[in-house]
Amino acid sequence: MATVFIDGESGTTGLGIQQRLSALPQVTLKSLPSDRRRDPAARKDIMAEVDLVVLCLPDDAARDSAGMAASLGNAAPKVLDASTAHRVHPDWVYGFAEFLPGQAEKIAKANYVANPGCYPTGGIGMLRPLVDAGLIPADYPITINAVSGYSGGGKAMIQAHEAAGGPAFELYGLGLEHKHVPETQLYGGLARRPIFVPSVGHYLKGMLVSIPLHLDTLPGKPSGADLHKALADRYAGCDLVRVVPPQTDGKLEPEALNDTDVMELRVHANERHRQAILVARLDNLGKGASGAAVQNIGLMLGLEQPRG
Repeated sequence: MATVFIDGESGTTGLGIQQRLSALPQVTLKSLPSDRRRDPAARKDIMAEVDLVVLCLPDDAARDSAGMAASLGNAAPKVLDASTAHRVHPDWVYGFAEFLPGQAEKIAKANYVANPGCYPTGGIGMLRPLVDAGLIPADYPITINAVSGYSGGGKAMIQAHEAAGGPAFELYGLGLEHKHVPETQLYGGLARRPIFVPSVGHYLKGMLVSIPLHLDTLPGKPSGADLHKALADRYAGCDLVRVVPPQTDGKLEPEALNDTDVMELRVHANERHRQAILVARLDNLGKGASGAAVQNIGLMLGLEQPRG
């Protein structure tokens, strides 16, 4: 029996992790009364009692909490950080189990794991295999477009949309400083900073991440089938990342994988015009957040896992 404490359990991701872990008989969840959750001494005491701590906190608070856990020395638990704070930190293992061969094994051996962002899970999942295969140069000018349900904005955005209706569709991050760009660039294997254009739709959850490509500008002038094969080869045998054929009607909606931890990757290509669009579809609260966290928790605690 493994014990887990979620530091920040009342947030959207924390609640999702709590719900998933509650269904696992091998895991016991430890919790603090609501009036003691901000008490540093109480938090440190419970950290010393558990095997793993999950951080579902703002970045600065996550750094403080990680430091608190590390200060316990031999009694320190393993730590999974769901914030952005440690995603590009060299001492933390990136928690996307499928994006590189052997990554799941690294996560299983790590004491400190950073859970990926929802948008980067889609972007990196498509880009890294193609960069590694030499089909996309590391310095290629990449543009990533994405749309998420409003649950990705946390409690404040959820309340705004559910109370007042919210906009039907909204671009944001137009200052080109979105916090997910550094991990997308680093783990996507990109030498050039990508342009990332996120958006939110007036629906609860579900995500599409898309990357347009001019095939004739890529090395060897690959076909859409070449891109599909490279992705399929990388994720062959994976349970949660699936490379599937393009939609025959040329349409794709974002909610089909809601309440699952699966991510689908597609290559839509027009060979006559030598253009292609890579598309990832996932639940931003599933493989994009809580689902990925529970997958990493399972690896870190040695629990039975889906193939990755």
